[in-house]
Amino acid sequence: MRVYVCVKHVPDTAANIKVVGGSGFDESVKFIVNPYDEYAIGEASKLVKAEGGEVVIVTLGKASAMTTVRAALAIGGDRGILIKTDKQFVESDETALILAKAIEEDGGADMIFAGKQAADSEGMQTCYRLAANLGMPVATEVIGFSYADGKAIVEREIGGGEREVIEMTAPCVVGATKGLNEVKYPKLPDIMKAKKKPVNEMDAGSLKVDALGLVELVSLEQVPERSNAKMLEGSVTEAVDTLVKLLRDEAKVLD
Repeated sequence: MRVYVCVKHVPDTAANIKVVGGSGFDESVKFIVNPYDEYAIGEASKLVKAEGGEVVIVTLGKASAMTTVRAALAIGGDRGILIKTDKQFVESDETALILAKAIEEDGGADMIFAGKQAADSEGMQTCYRLAANLGMPVATEVIGFSYADGKAIVEREIGGGEREVIEMTAPCVVGATKGLNEVKYPKLPDIMKAKKKPVNEMDAGSLKVDALGLVELVSLEQVPERSNAKMLEGSVTEAVDTLVKLLRDEAKVLD
């Protein structure tokens, strides 16, 4: 099987992001593999181990995203594809078109995994758009996966503590989330081996994709700092009375 995992190069979730130029951010922070994509890599590795084949990591990003490709290879990839772009933000429709074209030109997929969303933009659109471009079924929020006789059976969360089971004919797109498996933290030998694994670098422009231009990033704003917390003292009744007063007079959320 040829199994692709779409992996995004994102700022560390613990990083202090600073907005620059009104519509961009300072990239001097640490970047990592998108956390949800780690579950996708783990499941792809399990599938290939059981069925045979290879895991191909596909990343769209700047040249610096090579560090994420290598990190993903250390977790469980066999080879990588880095599609380079100068854009700091690439909208979901363009991302999906580029990923689809790269996968098709590489030989086509027997299965595609990705994280359910990116930890930075959180658009939650790429899996759906990628599947639409490739004419494949798709399921996201996946916390359970099995494969047999050319079909994938997934269990996904649908809210309110409810879950549903979907059977899809492969190839298909699976959006992974926390709980699908245990994230593998690569050991030093895995990291050293990943440095020697082949990575095909290409420019996004060489794929000749016409973006739809559905979304335009106008501006970014820094999240305002939270005000100091207030500790409510006294009895339960007194604390409740104080809380109601604060919500009405200061927060203005009560009439």
